[in-house]
Amino acid sequence: MFSSVWVALGLSLTCTSALSLISPAWFQTPTFSFGILTYCSWPQGNSWNQSCATFSSLEDIPDFAWKVSAVMLLGGWLLLAFNAIFLLSWAVAPKGLCPGRNSVPMPGVQAVAATAMIMGLLVFPIGLASPFVKEVCEASSMYHGGKCRLGWGYTTAILNVVLASLLPIISWPHRTKVQGRTIIFSRATKRIILVPEMNK
Repeated sequence: MFSSVWVALGLSLTCTSALSLISPAWFQTPTFSFGILTYCSWPQGNSWNQSCATFSSLEDIPDFAWKVSAVMLLGGWLLLAFNAIFLLSWAVAPKGLCPGRNSVPMPGVQAVAATAMIMGLLVFPIGLASPFVKEVCEASSMYHGGKCRLGWGYTTAILNVVLASLLPIISWPHRTKVQGRTIIFSRATKRIILVPEMNK
């Protein structure tokens, strides 16, 4: 049961992270919006008639901090996707092939992915000082959007990173010290194990 929930959460986080990465709604004005990989413009009052473009390579991205952020976010997303595919194959494999089915493999990969994505999200607002963004947002600077307001794409990316950061914490074995003994709850055997503490 635990592994199925873990797989579902991992796959949904991977999908929503991909959606937020391709979203052009990280910062927006009434006639323009941009994200890490795409940007869109439209006539005043007619947001249904959008014209969008994608940064096709790192050279097209307008600022160095923005490029670093894109690399970190995409790298973190690739690790999340790899982990989700691995978890899915692990969950559907026959029980005899995966004896530790109730424990979650590779929480470290998800932790590294979350760390890379956190760093990417923290670096991205430095790019608000680029000439590209200053032209759109007017009085923008590092960590200040000027006339641009925060969009749903950036907010979704932050929420995804928070959830991706919490999942590895949940999967680590639970340990408690009681009167010189370490208590470990094993998800694999669903038992409590008492380990005597060794004096050094």
